Amino acid sequence: MTERLIAIYHVTADAGSIEARARGIAVEQSVEMPVEGIDDPFVLDGIVGRVEGIADLGQGRYEVRIALATATIGAEAGQLFNMLFGNTSIQEGVALVDVELPDSLLQAFPGPNLGIAGLRALTGAHGRAITSGALKPQGLPPAGLAAIAGRMAQGGIDLIKDDHGLADQAYSPFADRVDAVMDALGATGTHYFPSLSGNLDDMRRQLRHAVARGVRGVLIAPIIAGIPTFATLVREFPAVAFMTHPTLSGIARIAPPLFYGKLFRMIGADAVVYPNHGGRFGYTPQTCHDLAAAARAPWGHLKPSLPVPAGGMTQARVGEMLDFYGPDTIVLIGGALLATRDRLTEEVAAFVAAVARHTFT
Repeated sequence: MTERLIAIYHVTADAGSIEARARGIAVEQSVEMPVEGIDDPFVLDGIVGRVEGIADLGQGRYEVRIALATATIGAEAGQLFNMLFGNTSIQEGVALVDVELPDSLLQAFPGPNLGIAGLRALTGAHGRAITSGALKPQGLPPAGLAAIAGRMAQGGIDLIKDDHGLADQAYSPFADRVDAVMDALGATGTHYFPSLSGNLDDMRRQLRHAVARGVRGVLIAPIIAGIPTFATLVREFPAVAFMTHPTLSGIARIAPPLFYGKLFRMIGADAVVYPNHGGRFGYTPQTCHDLAAAARAPWGHLKPSLPVPAGGMTQARVGEMLDFYGPDTIVLIGGALLATRDRLTEEVAAFVAAVARHTFT
């Protein structure tokens, strides 16, 4: 019997067309041709997608469950995304909201290298949230960025990540930036997650250099880098933590809890950056709650990922964020800390202290 996963979509349609629409998704996400043109029994019985259920959600929206053959995926990360929502992502009125995977397919993906426990061991942050800042702006030379990193480290921050716009630019080459920042951090205990960029070979070189300098984690944007590239690097560098950035992923009609909380985690995200509610982007509190829950929930053999709510967060929101997300969180404040300029070290120290003294009920 053919093993199948269940892809769950929300579809906007009228009652008279939803069954045909569901059948169309099942075909599009499997064989992508008229079924009438297929005479091979194996393809017809084992490969063509099947509509497993349609539920009326009200107001012209339906939940559609489609069973897809796991054989079409081949345990390859890019093909998983392709089979879940490839051509259908181009259609209007369809969103991929969840997936149910058989254990045999889930076992083919390693998930996070370190997970929550590993990141806590790395940073020494136990019983509290992990504190993080962002290194920016673009345009500064390595020495300028390193100076900022050093001042943040003096304030006691756990980790500093590159802004995702920092790459291998002429004004701040990756290797030079890593060298300068690591020299500035010295023995402070603050960790640095530089941003990977370029093609797979570029990223391999960057990772080798970073690891040689003592870097234990990196930032990667899976939609820019490519899902297969991300998955490959996670496997090739098993001692490295990978923090994912959501840039460009807003183009997809995939529910954020599934996209960031489950699929990014499944491929290897130890920490998942996403737009927090009330910031520069438009996620609701419920979406953020569900995303964080998906990142941390038990799921087969996969280690849990740490949610990293971000996007315009300020020191004034630290208590609120901790109450909302709990201690298994990385609290990331970027521009708001850097905007304090001459008081950067003091403001970082105040941020770190606020996180440390927060009590959870």
